[in-house]
Amino acid sequence: MNASNLPNPPEIVSTVPTNIESIETASVLPAQKLKPAPKPLKPIWRILMLVFVVAITVTLFLLRDKLQSLQNYGYAGIFVLSIAANATIILPVPGVAFTAAMGAIFIPWKVAIAAGMGAAIGELTGYAAGLSGEGLVSKNKFYTRLLTWMQSHPKWAFGLLVLMAFIPNPLMDVAGMVSGALRIPAWKYLLACTIGKIGKMMLFAYAGRLSLNLFQPK
Repeated sequence: MNASNLPNPPEIVSTVPTNIESIETASVLPAQKLKPAPKPLKPIWRILMLVFVVAITVTLFLLRDKLQSLQNYGYAGIFVLSIAANATIILPVPGVAFTAAMGAIFIPWKVAIAAGMGAAIGELTGYAAGLSGEGLVSKNKFYTRLLTWMQSHPKWAFGLLVLMAFIPNPLMDVAGMVSGALRIPAWKYLLACTIGKIGKMMLFAYAGRLSLNLFQPK
């Protein structure tokens, strides 16, 4: 076959950028966009919600010693006391210690469900404080970091709330405020708290039953 009859090779078109500006543009990934900040509530609602949260917190803190009498009402008392123990913002009211004690007296898994559901409802005060737009710890570094992270990672926010509700820590109030500030649906926040709180209370209730079995005289 004559070489002159062979087909011409296909033309190779270079796709490599030919200048520095195009190289920099091609190498830079698009930045992740933050979810736009929600619109604040009207001033009158913000004030009323904040006053409501502060009033509940102060009242429950002052009555914390009398709340222990709720244990006489069984699971219903455990439920109500757990609401009270978790409804205070920043100011501590004993909760998990009471759950452990009740686990030694009543059926542990029933105690865990009653206490966990009550604790989740109690955490709505932190959510309401954030929803009001008047965060009590809005200048706190952890609040700012958590707000930025949850705003830029909305898909992971639910799992983070479950984890924070499960691990005993004083920062759950801050997480509630952040959730309210970001307008996370109340049902989603409540569900995450319920899952985490029941899991945590399950551990404390069975720990209370185990301690009773260990130290009970035979």
